[in-house]
Amino acid sequence: MTDVETARAASADAALALDVRGVSKRFGEATVLNSVDFDLRKGEVHALLGENGAGKSTLMNILTGIYAADEGQVAVYEAPARIRSPSDAVALGIGMVHQHFKLVMPFTGRENIRLAAGTARAGSDWATVDARIADVLRLTGLEVDLDVSVSALSVAERQRIEILKALTLGAEILILDEPTAVLTDQEAERLLGLMRDLAGAGHAIVFITHKLREVMAAGDRVSTLRQGRMVMRGRAVTEVTSQALSVAMIGEQETTPIARGASTLGAPLLQVQDLSVRKEGVGVVDGVTLTVHSGEIVGLAGVGGNGQRELAEAVLGLIPSTGSIVLHGSALTDGTVSDRRAQGMRYVPADRTGHALSPNSSLAENLAAAAVRTGQLGHMLISIHAILGFARRLIDAFGIAGATAGGRRPVRLLSGGNAQKSVLARELDDAARLIIAHSPTRGLDVAACRFVHDRLIEATARGAGVLLISEDLEEILALSDHIHVISRGRLATTENAKPGREDIGALMLGHA
Repeated sequence: MTDVETARAASADAALALDVRGVSKRFGEATVLNSVDFDLRKGEVHALLGENGAGKSTLMNILTGIYAADEGQVAVYEAPARIRSPSDAVALGIGMVHQHFKLVMPFTGRENIRLAAGTARAGSDWATVDARIADVLRLTGLEVDLDVSVSALSVAERQRIEILKALTLGAEILILDEPTAVLTDQEAERLLGLMRDLAGAGHAIVFITHKLREVMAAGDRVSTLRQGRMVMRGRAVTEVTSQALSVAMIGEQETTPIARGASTLGAPLLQVQDLSVRKEGVGVVDGVTLTVHSGEIVGLAGVGGNGQRELAEAVLGLIPSTGSIVLHGSALTDGTVSDRRAQGMRYVPADRTGHALSPNSSLAENLAAAAVRTGQLGHMLISIHAILGFARRLIDAFGIAGATAGGRRPVRLLSGGNAQKSVLARELDDAARLIIAHSPTRGLDVAACRFVHDRLIEATARGAGVLLISEDLEEILALSDHIHVISRGRLATTENAKPGREDIGALMLGHA
C-alpha cells in the first residue's frame, strides 16, 4: 500500500476531503489568487462561484497539478499533499472536468479515456478500462459515441467524454467546471441528480457554475471568489439567497442591461432553402429551411450533436452542402468564406479556443487578424504599431480585462469571459450584417453573459440579423424573436413562433 493509500485509509471517516490554506498565485505582476482558503467535505456538493477571471479555474488547476501555488498548503483527506503534476492529482483521487477540454482530437473518446487511464493508480489494461467505462455509462445515463474521432463530435459530446473520463479514473474528489454549460435543461437536471447521487455515495464534489438556480438546487455549501479573494467561504446554501450570491460575485454595482424594444423586422438577410450536409456518407443536416431578417434574432435550440455545427459551417461556406443560401438577395451557395465575410457574414463559434482564437498568438494579433486579411491595416507592409493601435481601440471598446502589455501577451492567458469578448470585438465590427453565434455564452459568468447579450442586441439595433444557436434554453427564450428546434439534423417546428420551454424541450429530445 502506498503512502497516499495509507493516508486515505487512515482518514476514511475524516470530515474533510480537501483543505486549502493561504494559497496564492501570481502570473508576472498580476495576482490571480490572494491567500485563498477553501475546504471540501466528503459527501457534499460545494458550489464555487465567481466572475470570469476571479481565480476559480486557477485554484482548481493548482489542485489538479497543472499550476504550482506560490504560497499556501493543501491537505487531501487531512494528510499534507504535494501536487506537482496531474499524475499526483490522479493518484490522490482528484479528477477535473475542465471548461476547456483536455482531449486528443484525432483520437476516439474511448482512446482518450484509455490514454488517461495509463496514469491511474490501479490496473489500466484495455479490458479493465472498458469495463469501467461501461459501468459509468450505466450510472450516468450519458449517451455519446466513444468510437469516432473526438474532432467529429460536438462540444456537448466532448464534454460528456470528459465527465466519463474523470469518473472512469475513479475520482473521489471530482471538480466540475461549468459542467451544464452545454447541456439541455433535461440533461442538466440529470447531471445535477448524478452529482447528488455521487455525493450520497461519499464522493466530494466541487461544482463551478454561474447559474445561481443550480447552486440553490444542487449545492450543500457555497463559496465565492472575487478578484482573487475568497469573499464568501463555505456558507450553507440554505442560509443564503440568490441576491446575496450575486452581490458576492460582482459587488454592489449593478450593470443595467440594454433594453430591447419591440422587434421590427426588416428585409430578409439570410434565406436558407432545403440545405443538406452529408459527412462520410451520412446525412447530418437534412433539408433545413429558415430565414433571418434584419433586426431579428432567430434562435436555434437543440441537444448538442444534432447538426448545429454542420449547419453553421455550411452557411459560412466552411464545408460543402446542397441547397440554397441567399444573403442580401445574392446567391452564395458556391461562394467562398471570404465572399461571405465580404457580404457581412460573421461567426462566433462554440469552441472559441479551437476555432475562433489562436491561443499562443498575442491578443493584438487575434484582434487584427480579419482586418489584416481585408487590407484595413495596409497591403504590402503592415507595421506592428498599426496592429497594436487597432487592437487597443477594440480592447478599450469591449472592456477586455487582462490585456496587459498593450495586447502583446498570448490570448491563452485571458479568462474565458475576456477571451469571448476578444472574439466579439473582432466579429461584431460595423460591417457585420449577419451574425451566426453558436453558444456565445458557454462557460461565462453572469456579467459576461449580459455583456455578450447586450452586444448582440446592439447589433440588431443597427440592422444586423442574428442566428443564435444555443443549448441554453434561458438564452434562447430571453433573446429570440423566432425559435426553431433542430433534432437529428432536421428543423422541428410548432404553430407558435416562440414555443414554450416544455414544447422546446420535448422537440429537442425528439419526444414530440
